[in-house]
Amino acid sequence: QVQLVESGGGLVQAGGSLRLSCTASGLTFRRYTMGWFCQAPGKEREFVAGISRSDDRTYYTDSVKGRFAISRDNAKNTVYLQMNSLKPEDTAVYYCAARVSVVISTDNHEYTYWGQGTQVTVSS
Repeated sequence: QVQLVESGGGLVQAGGSLRLSCTASGLTFRRYTMGWFCQAPGKEREFVAGISRSDDRTYYTDSVKGRFAISRDNAKNTVYLQMNSLKPEDTAVYYCAARVSVVISTDNHEYTYWGQGTQVTVSS
């Protein structure tokens, strides 16, 4: 049974930082490209960042470039999202997702496995 478990969310003031983690089990982690998505109330789930399975490529949505960094540790079956200079508009539930491909996709429909999400709230 595949499981993705996120952690690290919470309440932070604008300008602060959080580090999200997502640990996978039940799959061969190194074969999966990983993504982080977010969903704010009343909005669709949106792509935030992705990292290829070989860790040599990353991709970010424009609004987080220079502020967020995605990384992975295949030995620990874990992907991270370092979030710096947080803004109130970053407030959302953040999900990690996995797809067995070399390609990073921004389309949430192309990801097979999902975590349960972790809430990030940024106060002004």
